[in-house]
Amino acid sequence: MSNDYNVQARMPVVTEYLKLCTAVGWKDFMNFDAAEQSLKSSLYGVVVEYKDEIVGMGRVVGDGHIYFYIQDIAVMPEHQNKGIGKLIMAAITDYIKEHAPEKAFVGLFSAQGKESFYNQFGFHRHDGLTGMFGVVHEREIK
Repeated sequence: MSNDYNVQARMPVVTEYLKLCTAVGWKDFMNFDAAEQSLKSSLYGVVVEYKDEIVGMGRVVGDGHIYFYIQDIAVMPEHQNKGIGKLIMAAITDYIKEHAPEKAFVGLFSAQGKESFYNQFGFHRHDGLTGMFGVVHEREIK
């Protein structure tokens, strides 16, 4: 990995967030009108810059006591498979180890086919538990 990558413990600004979400194909699934408040409400954020330009991000959301959710792990396509995701997850897991009390629940959703990436950080499917979610459309959950 190049020494030109710089890991920073900070939240991406909205323009950086939009750029990364768009680059990884999330634009049609995100409500960017709510992004600024969502980012402000996050517990922790990390960005990776390459030559002063953001190329990766991740954040932790939750109540900061019992529930911690890892969100928005994204790396610009031209910087993928270079260890950037590992840098992001290492910073996030360090934050959680430092701030989460014993028996805290730490969750995330993995894109299909990316499960093995998260397995190396201790995240696995669990028998008897099914991850589920809904999305609000026109004030109804669908």
